[in-house]
Amino acid sequence: MAAQAAALPARPAERPLVMGVVNVTPDSFSDGGRWYDSDSAVAHGRELLAQGADILDIGGESTRPGASRPSVAEELRRVIPVIEGLAGTGAWISIDTMRAEVAAAAVAAGARIINDVSGGLADPGMTGVAADTGAGLVVMHWRGHSHEMQTRAVYDDVVADVIRELAGQVQGALDAGVARSQLVVDPGLGFAKTPEQNWLLLQHLSTFEKLDLPVLVGASRKSFLSRIGSRDGAAAPADQRDYATAAVSVVLAQADVWAIRVHEVRSTFAACDVVTKLRAAEAAT
Repeated sequence: MAAQAAALPARPAERPLVMGVVNVTPDSFSDGGRWYDSDSAVAHGRELLAQGADILDIGGESTRPGASRPSVAEELRRVIPVIEGLAGTGAWISIDTMRAEVAAAAVAAGARIINDVSGGLADPGMTGVAADTGAGLVVMHWRGHSHEMQTRAVYDDVVADVIRELAGQVQGALDAGVARSQLVVDPGLGFAKTPEQNWLLLQHLSTFEKLDLPVLVGASRKSFLSRIGSRDGAAAPADQRDYATAAVSVVLAQADVWAIRVHEVRSTFAACDVVTKLRAAEAAT
């Protein structure tokens, strides 16, 4: 019997994996439909790979606060041609979806990871797709869809509560037959979290080690970074938050997370390289 392919790419010893975002949506908070048509999205994915991205995360539904959901047919129309157009590169492809039907079609088209921001809660069939296909499954902490999630940012202790709720989502996946080796957890920055709660989660990333699973973090361009670096208090638009994102990526590399999800790949590698160089200098002394 042939050996089963790994469900997840291995993390390099010297840095986290870099997951590049390919939004195939007209209403993304970060790039506003810049790569909405399939050809543009495929070209953008190839550009991210050329810059060194280890994984491409392809999504057809905006999950910004207040976003409305596309139909299943529309989501499929957006993402499947892009996955098919990039599958031949040999890259690790992730499908960013909350729908089991979309995840199953994406895996059939060449995706190897399912990045479910609902962590299996939005569609009860999602964990079954992961179990049946053997695809990697990113389980993100989640409390509700975009139109309501920010009303649910109420915690007794945000770090302890997120870890406890994530543990329950992980157990649900395991109970559905997903192997532990397929699983990744994500604290869900910005999803039912206030800015202050996001910073607390980043400060206490080491606490997530108790889940004994790889950790993916996506802080890229999110609104809690909009005033980082501002001297006049003005909020920067999403496409001008890459400096702040790179600074957070330094923190994530120092925390040895499994992967960092970003829109801008070059600055993320620069952040990781800074941490690598500092560690090498420390080892040489």
